[in-house]
Amino acid sequence: MATLNRAPGTAAGRDPGFSPEDAEKAAALRRMKTLALVLLTAMAVVFAVSFALQGHYPWLQYVRSASEGGMVGALADWFAVTALFRHPLGLPIPHTAIIPTRKDAIGTSLSGFVRDNFLSSAVVRTKLDTLDVARKAGTWLASPAGAERVAKEGAAVVRGAFTVLNDDDVQAVIEGMVRRHLLAPPWGPPLGRLAEQVFAAGHHHQLVDLLVDRTADWVAANYEAVTRVVSDRSPSWVPSFANELVGDKVYIELSKFVAAVQSDPDHQARRSIDAYLKELAQDLQHEPMMIARVEGMKAQVLGDPQVRNLAGRTWATIKRVLLEAVSDPRSELHQRFTTAVRDFGARLVEDEELAGKVNAWVADAAAYVVGTYKDDIAGVIEDTVARWDAEETSQKIELQVGKDLQFIRINGTVVGALAGLLIFAVAHAVFGG
Repeated sequence: MATLNRAPGTAAGRDPGFSPEDAEKAAALRRMKTLALVLLTAMAVVFAVSFALQGHYPWLQYVRSASEGGMVGALADWFAVTALFRHPLGLPIPHTAIIPTRKDAIGTSLSGFVRDNFLSSAVVRTKLDTLDVARKAGTWLASPAGAERVAKEGAAVVRGAFTVLNDDDVQAVIEGMVRRHLLAPPWGPPLGRLAEQVFAAGHHHQLVDLLVDRTADWVAANYEAVTRVVSDRSPSWVPSFANELVGDKVYIELSKFVAAVQSDPDHQARRSIDAYLKELAQDLQHEPMMIARVEGMKAQVLGDPQVRNLAGRTWATIKRVLLEAVSDPRSELHQRFTTAVRDFGARLVEDEELAGKVNAWVADAAAYVVGTYKDDIAGVIEDTVARWDAEETSQKIELQVGKDLQFIRINGTVVGALAGLLIFAVAHAVFGG
């Protein structure tokens, strides 16, 4: 009878490694098994005493019948409960140890039950319609704690991504993008089109004004430099006073010319500059030699070493700036991201149209996932149960529901006693004895 009160995990010396919660459940299960066994033992003792003394005390027949029924009920329910998890008394009786022997079939049935009754689009949509996910999420996101949590998790994702990414691979990707999108296309035509639009709108006039003003300032401050150029370029036989006169004359004329260009927006020199710039814009677009010259300049400025250095510096800068920003709660990026999250959460709470769209999107996404992958999701149950050890599976299930099942044994004892008493009383009343 020792097996009548054996707790899960003790079979064949097995120790499933209970958690504190499981240990508490195992202790409760042992207590309930002990109580059921005590009731069965009590019924057996009462039966033995009443059976022995019923000849002297006829009324003990009723007690004997009640205890006899209680024993039958207790033993029958003990057999039924035990047969779920193991062979009663270790005997290989057919249709016992149901859970260990039919573990895989139970897993398949449970998987199908979950799939058919829980993993359906209609069930998911009905449940989500009652949750109002958008407003609940919005309320949480709008709170300081929620926004801070999202920012913190986002920072962890960024740091994790930078840890996983290989710097050389990222630099190679950046270099490839630079070559494909920046270096491979010719620069001349797009620069020419851009310049044509700028010159046609007259946006270059401010730059021309600046250059003329700087030229006028230089001429005004460099009299000696201008006259020296004249004297240095004149023949050696020309008298020095003649050089001074010519140099002075050249300086005066140059000053007048620059002043005229500076004061007259429609000066011939300005028109010449406009014509040259417009012609340059056309040449950049259509003149093969000009396009080739631009490509040559591009190759010189952005050769292979320069591109590699540019890619390396770009990635290093992006990585450093982002890591510093996400690691510092006081950084502008962190503050802006947190504010954006809170604003979005507030909109979800206040904007009914947006909340409705988000709820519909969540429902559609969940329904799609469930409808498409329900077999795979439910298959996790079947595969997991299939990997479990048969005896350990039985122990785990008994640990979860065994305490409640022991009430069946207790109830069987009580109901059996009442039934035995009732049957004997009716039979005695009808047939006498």
